[in-house]
Order: sequence, then C-alpha cells, then structure tokens
Amino acid sequence: MASSTSRSATAVAATDMADRPRLAILGAAVDLCTRQEALLRCERALAAGAAALPIQIATLNPEMVMQARRNPELQEVLGAAELVVPDGAGVSWAARRLGSPLPERIPGVELLVDLLSLAARRGWSVYFLGAAPGVAEEAAVRLQRELPALLVAGCASGSYAEADAEAVVAAIRSSGARLLAVAFGVPHQDLWLGRHLAETGCAVGIGVGGSFDYLSGRVRRAPGALRRLGLEWSFRLLRQPWRIRRMLRGAPFFLLVWRESRQVKH
Repeated sequence: MASSTSRSATAVAATDMADRPRLAILGAAVDLCTRQEALLRCERALAAGAAALPIQIATLNPEMVMQARRNPELQEVLGAAELVVPDGAGVSWAARRLGSPLPERIPGVELLVDLLSLAARRGWSVYFLGAAPGVAEEAAVRLQRELPALLVAGCASGSYAEADAEAVVAAIRSSGARLLAVAFGVPHQDLWLGRHLAETGCAVGIGVGGSFDYLSGRVRRAPGALRRLGLEWSFRLLRQPWRIRRMLRGAPFFLLVWRESRQVKH
C-alpha cells in the first residue's frame, strides 16, 4: 500500500500548484475557484480516466481546519489534495475576514450531486463507500430514480482501518469505477483517500461526510433560505443536538481567525 507521504510527493510533483490560486486559513489551504471551475477540473480527470493523476477532493470546514492543526498527516493530505473546496460557512467567513473573499461556497453534498449528474450523462460509473450499513445502498437507489442513467459500480459501508485497506481497495478497483465517494467522516475519509485513492483506479475521489444520509432521505437538509444565509449548521443542530460537542471542538477556529486577521490588518 502506498504511504500518504509518497502519494503527496507525487501529487505535488505532477501538478502545477503555483498556477492554482489558494488561500491559507490557519495553515489549511483552500482553492479560490467557483463550483463550475471545480466541476470542470474533475470532468477533465474523469474523462482521462486511468491516464490522469487522480484528483482528491476535500471539503473544508472549521472542524477540519482545527483537526489538521493537531494532525500532521491530515495537514499534509490537505496540502497535497488536488482540490480543496470551501464547504463550511465558517471557511467563507474566515476568507472574508482575512481579506481574500472566496468566489463562492461549495457545499460538499452539492458538488457530489454535480459530479453524479456529470457521471450519469457521460456514462462513468461511481462507487459509494462508507456510512452506516445500508445507507450507501439506499442513497444509490434513490439517486438512480432521479438519475436513471447513473451507473453504480458498487456500494459498501467498508472500513477505514488500515488492516482492511487491501480488501477495500481491491473491491473498488475491480468494480471499474471512475468516481469514488467516501463517507468515513473527518479525518478518516480524507486520510484514507490520501493513502489509497491512487490504488483504487478511480480518477476522482471525494470525502463526503454525511452526504449519503441526505441523499438516502434519512436526514433532511436545511431549507434553502437557511443554506443561502450560511445557517445550515443551526438547522442541523436543532435536529441533531448531539452535534454540539463537535461544533464546540471547532469553536476556537473563529477566535484564531479573528486574531490572525487583526495581525494582517496591522
């Protein structure tokens, strides 16, 4: 199995990172691109298939930034990821506070749906990995009702444990999927993709967190008005109060960004 270090070195060497504008937020880089630009970059890789360097997509939010500050491997994986999009409203706020507003926020679940729609149109198969048993399958069934042309190469709750990696990678590779969506949660999905995406044969791999729960219908997303205001987190907290502990772990993010922005201004 390839190590994260070797894959990161390869990714940095094989892509022109300097030509891709990025903003560092507390040490975590985020791409300054629109949703359409992100999708176009992925489309090129998917069209090339195995001939292209695989694109790892990370969906950055404050919790991930704070975890990366404590986890050197996650920091390395995020730095080497070919595409890091601003998923959380907190990341967009931080960019504005630091004087470099992002073109737009790119929620991970919405980018995933864009990618699935693209795959359905172009005949590229997808693999759903992660979430609780049965959830990925439910998401796939529901998506295929909305996108009848969507080719689902496989679904598995899987495991992010390194002891199981060889079997999981083999199942994905044998499926022939070009797009891989991994729902192991942060940081496990991002670390797993950093270590193993190149071995799966997939052209694009994206960490999707709880997206399968939404796409399966098990969890309802916030109304559009709240999402546009960047208040989706409040809706999720009302419906899932246990999330307060996770949100509190990311709370220092806002204080640290505020402090850093004052230093930049002075």
